[in-house]
Amino acid sequence: YLAPAPEPADWVPTEAAEQLLLESGADIRMGGDRAFYQPDLDFIQLPLAKAFGDGGAFYGTALHELTHWTGHASRCARSLTGRFGDAAYAMEELIAEMGSAYLCAHCRLDGQLQHPSYLAHWLDVLRADKRAIFTAATKAQQAADHLVGDSDSSDRVDAVVEAA
Repeated sequence: YLAPAPEPADWVPTEAAEQLLLESGADIRMGGDRAFYQPDLDFIQLPLAKAFGDGGAFYGTALHELTHWTGHASRCARSLTGRFGDAAYAMEELIAEMGSAYLCAHCRLDGQLQHPSYLAHWLDVLRADKRAIFTAATKAQQAADHLVGDSDSSDRVDAVVEAA
């Protein structure tokens, strides 16, 4: 039995973002109604492209999950053990959201905040640690650099941290 081909999205794919997703080497599975990264099995699940109203929403979500994917021990080795509502989870979500923003900019896309419901948790982390935003920005930049192959990012990251 062959499943019917999925209906195409009502928007045109962006070559730079498609290339980034493909060249990442991530196991990206399409289908279902939720987007997530499954650390134990090391794969990304995304709804079909047609489920998104536009490319910005699709790629913002895909690049958010791809940033989570970089946290695996074999890549950038971030702790992915936090549970919803705790500080570690909120920090990883902030890293993923910032990483998605960096990657959208790299691909010349207008990204969209994909997880505004996390804002309260992010604010709790930021109130508890005034330097958390710089840590998150650095980790997000490392994730983006891992994906785009930019090994000479230390000056850029250090400049951001020092500017604060």
